Amino acid sequence: MKKFIRENKGFIVFLLTLGVFRSAIADWNPIPSASMHPNLLEGDVVFVNRVAYDLKVPLTDISVSRLGEPQRGDVVTFFSPQDRTRLIKRVAALPGDRVEIRDERLVINGKEAGYAVLGDAVEHIEQVGDLQALQLREHNASASYSIQVLPQVAAKRDFGPVTVPQGQYLMLGDNRNNSRDSRFIGFVPRELLIGRAERILVSADITSNWMPRTDRIGKSLRP
Repeated sequence: MKKFIRENKGFIVFLLTLGVFRSAIADWNPIPSASMHPNLLEGDVVFVNRVAYDLKVPLTDISVSRLGEPQRGDVVTFFSPQDRTRLIKRVAALPGDRVEIRDERLVINGKEAGYAVLGDAVEHIEQVGDLQALQLREHNASASYSIQVLPQVAAKRDFGPVTVPQGQYLMLGDNRNNSRDSRFIGFVPRELLIGRAERILVSADITSNWMPRTDRIGKSLRP
């Protein structure tokens, strides 16, 4: 073992440095599911800014300094409060917000979000097939972003009203009828936030031919 360490110490230092960097400064996150359609697709890999909100002790959830505050519309990675699974969703509501969803429409502190129809799309769901999807532009306070609903799916179209506790956030997937988010896993405490997803680094069509999607490289995820 000593010989191995001596002969490979440069590579070992590199791996340790990379691990600290990924756990404290910046990271990347592959997109494995359809929960963030139409903005994130399976096969996208996104850049995650781990110091957008907190500077943490490497490899821990311990914050040593607050560097920023999550905003409505931010796309964030976080650990599920249920089972510590790593997830990526959008911040829909902040601490103290009164939130409800009525017939797919998001209502924050009594004010309904604005919506504009963008068009139709096709959503493929395993063991179900191709379904019609309706894509919308949602205006939530100062944030504006695309979402998707699936009218043919039996889904949870109403939620709340609930008040977001202090120090916690309500997360929603952009693919509202195909996302396991705060409607199911509960509010997300700040200490479980990993970072803010900034943009798409690379992308390939992993559900079909694995061809690169060059038009998605560098796409910003900021609302």
